[in-house]
Amino acid sequence: MMTTIRTALAAVTLWAAALAPAGADGMLETLSTADATRGWEAVGRLNLGDRGFCTASLVTSDVVITAAHCMYDKETGERIEPSTIEFQAGLRFGRAEAYRGIRRIVLHPEYDFADANRLGRVGSDLALLELDRPVRSGHVKPFRTQLRVRAGQTVQVVSYARDRADAPSREEACTILTRDDDILVLSCSVDFGASGAPVFAVFDGEIRLISVISAKAEWEGQSVSLAAVMETELDVLVGEFARTPAFSSVGKRIRPDTPVDTANQ
Repeated sequence: MMTTIRTALAAVTLWAAALAPAGADGMLETLSTADATRGWEAVGRLNLGDRGFCTASLVTSDVVITAAHCMYDKETGERIEPSTIEFQAGLRFGRAEAYRGIRRIVLHPEYDFADANRLGRVGSDLALLELDRPVRSGHVKPFRTQLRVRAGQTVQVVSYARDRADAPSREEACTILTRDDDILVLSCSVDFGASGAPVFAVFDGEIRLISVISAKAEWEGQSVSLAAVMETELDVLVGEFARTPAFSSVGKRIRPDTPVDTANQ
């Protein structure tokens, strides 16, 4: 399966080539009202100083997940300083539920931005960012994770992107077209800025985060988006985060199927 996917993905790009979005614009719903954004407030725009933006989402009250490649200046290849980054939870037409700086960035230990094999980087294109203080608003609820997913499963993506940067957009019904041990191939629409956007699926009536958008590509003649398979990689990332002294309990708090601690939100 891995060989088949990697052979078929002949046009991988990290937001650099002029590929059309995977779906038509009509498939995207702009979450333009308070009612429409209810339940999605933990998705936010991650402003990268003057370098543009990505999308990120809360997995605890003070940790967001995004794509690791967002943490690099694509022109210089240098890491972006945390002090220049701001997470704006639930940003909608100039107002956000919370504005937070970033105090710490932890990348998946196997991610290598300098690796010329962009497809090989997708499976580890994950990062956890610790906010400078928790988001304590009771209606901004972090998402639980769900790691085991299958081809054919219906998913949805909430993102900020080029030409829709002022409010989040949701694609409610796209599909995991195929997968291997490292990569999910999705029919979901993506564009510049959607890097790091959360991919969701419904489990037991609950929306859970299954991955984040890494890249767009071409697969079997159609434009697709790519995301990491997190079944083992999230544990690797959480372990890397937990090895730093600031938050030794983070592993317990964001493991799948573990309720989020909402006591201090």
